[in-house]
Amino acid sequence: MTGFRIAELDLAHCRHLLAGGSKSFHAASMLLPRRIAAPATALYAFCRVADDEIDLSQSKQAAMLRLSARLDAAYAGTPQDDPVDRAFAAVVHHFGIPRTLPEALLEGLAWDSVGRRYEDMAELEAYATRVAGTVGVMMTLLMGVRDTDAIARACDLGLGMQLTNIARDIGEDAREGRLFLPLSWLREEGIAPEEFLAAPRFTAAIGRLTARLLAAADVHYARASAGIALLPRDCRAGIGAARVIYAEIGREVERNGLDSINRRAVVPGWRKAVLLARAAGALVGGRDGAGEPPCEAASYLVDAVAASPRPRGLIPRGWGSRLVWALEMMDQIDRDGGRRSYNVSTVNAD
Repeated sequence: MTGFRIAELDLAHCRHLLAGGSKSFHAASMLLPRRIAAPATALYAFCRVADDEIDLSQSKQAAMLRLSARLDAAYAGTPQDDPVDRAFAAVVHHFGIPRTLPEALLEGLAWDSVGRRYEDMAELEAYATRVAGTVGVMMTLLMGVRDTDAIARACDLGLGMQLTNIARDIGEDAREGRLFLPLSWLREEGIAPEEFLAAPRFTAAIGRLTARLLAAADVHYARASAGIALLPRDCRAGIGAARVIYAEIGREVERNGLDSINRRAVVPGWRKAVLLARAAGALVGGRDGAGEPPCEAASYLVDAVAASPRPRGLIPRGWGSRLVWALEMMDQIDRDGGRRSYNVSTVNAD
């Protein structure tokens, strides 16, 4: 990817903004190749600023209007005079990030800020798509991948992670007055939301709801796994590691008897090391199931990427990258029996 550049002072400001306070970004930067570090820094910095803008503002509507104006300026190529805005504008233009993605993220953050509750799993997935699926899609675009199947699977990974977060943090959220468990599920178990929030305690009924959340997350993890082979080779192990480690949080919740009211599931370091070694298998993972349709809640994100123009310059870099790309393409042709046509100009390798 040639021609991409963020002013060093703007990038330094973004790094400073994230230093010490963004564990999710730190984890991503450790797992993914260095070439993605600069655009990811700009992307996460804007997400952080947007989150703070909405969370700290007394008027959520006014905050959303200010952020919408910042998006207008960034996408017009005339970002506001702020290092984060300038860096973010450079990223969205170079990598062709459709505006639908950051807009959806902002909407999810706004839902968070007003304590929105969700009637059923469909509504909860709509929320998870906005706050997590969007980030997965934008990171996939930073890798130079725009394939519809890969984008759909990135949404699945974000959904699985967010549902796992919710299952792990039921008690912590309740003590802060937040409730993400679907209201229809609570009614089925005879649990009154306000009573639960007033005195959150673990019961067999809460355990059953936690198990349902984890089962839903596992469906998304299984679907996401098939998309890893669609990513550049130097990104597969990192994304594979993120998937298996997050899924393991769910297993830890289960080992705790599904009690996430009194205990917070933590994956021990030694187990993470084992999982990281296992994630190396993502380098040779299969693609079976990669073509499944996207989750209904995430389909509009997939459509937005498909409808957006492919930016120039996203081509294989260097002889080694081209060799890997050529070998993988020939391997795919062999497996497909020549049934699929390939447009060389739209294939990205790394």
